[in-house]
Amino acid sequence: MDTRRALHWAWIILGICFVNLFINYSVRLGYGVILPEMIRTLGFGRAAAGSIINSLLFTYICIAPITGYVTDRIGARPVITCCLMILGCGVFFMGTVHALWTSCLFFGIVGLGATGLWGPVITLVQRWFAFHRRGFALGILSTGYGLGFATVGTVFPRIVNLFSWRHAWFFLGGLALLMAIANGLFLRNDPKTAGWQPWGLKEEPSGNVNTGAKPGQVKVPLATLFKNSRFWLIGSSYFAIAYSLYAITTFMVDYAKFQLELPLEQASFLATIHGIGQIVGVLTVLPLSDYLGRKKTIIISNSFITAALAGILIAGDTWIMLCVFIGCLAIFYGATFPIYGACAGDYFPREAMATVIGAWTPFYGAGAILTHWISGILRDKTGIYNHSFLICMIMAGLAVLLITRLKKADT
Repeated sequence: MDTRRALHWAWIILGICFVNLFINYSVRLGYGVILPEMIRTLGFGRAAAGSIINSLLFTYICIAPITGYVTDRIGARPVITCCLMILGCGVFFMGTVHALWTSCLFFGIVGLGATGLWGPVITLVQRWFAFHRRGFALGILSTGYGLGFATVGTVFPRIVNLFSWRHAWFFLGGLALLMAIANGLFLRNDPKTAGWQPWGLKEEPSGNVNTGAKPGQVKVPLATLFKNSRFWLIGSSYFAIAYSLYAITTFMVDYAKFQLELPLEQASFLATIHGIGQIVGVLTVLPLSDYLGRKKTIIISNSFITAALAGILIAGDTWIMLCVFIGCLAIFYGATFPIYGACAGDYFPREAMATVIGAWTPFYGAGAILTHWISGILRDKTGIYNHSFLICMIMAGLAVLLITRLKKADT
């Protein structure tokens, strides 16, 4: 049977990358679900808990620009495979920690591995799908991290009851190491070099620069990108929205368990709601962006995020309203990062997509790191998360204002 006729290889790529994101975000977002039990058994404060996740993010933002640059030169396959192996080792050893410094060390190693599991992954998928199908493909791909969060929120309490929070890390680390093998066997760097055309290819719009360059043939100087005002506007908006989203995502279960005094199973269910909301968002908002455009979609999305954060503050311990606003936030959370990533393909040359996404990572990482430290310190000082969540709402509003200044790509 002719495999080429039966199944386009783009779908193999998409399927593997889907599982990659599932694992990566089960680890990154799942930390917030595992956090209350880690705090309880290890005796950490919230600022210390913020430092652990920030060790991942600090490594991530330092290395991700290099990873993106390397991906554009040698291809995504070796980068993703090696990074998944590193991530798997770091996650597995997270199950062995007893001190703050070892927690930070191993989660920092996880961050090193994670550098190959966002920018290179969405770059690879965009290369295998035609321009007008990218939002559709990224929507399917991005259900991986929503599903990961939802799964952790459902499965983690059962793992705690049967084993301990350490086994959650052991299971995720082993799965990552197994997937590294699959990536090495089945990923392909570029459709043209593999003898394929991008799936759904008709005709690339003239406004989207597409030279068909192979990895290793990148000719776009970094200085040219950094002089582009669109790079800085999108990056600044990315910083603000990352700040607004990460505090509520990381501390959501802890907020529900210790401030609202809900049982762990009920508090963890918020993560499941969040994950399901993400899946809904990436399957609806991302494909919609193919028609509305990235800028208009980001403005709408960030506006809803701002309103949802205000709603979470107002809801307090009203369980139904809290679930509704968490779900609303999650719908647009799920679409946020791939939409910003898709801007690299819309506003910059195709052969520099991974480089641009990698160069935006410090904006995203700085927002996430600051929100963890500031939110954790405020929680330790005041005993509540209200002040932290209010700042997040303000930052989401700022993300809306910044993106409104973005001009159209040259045609």
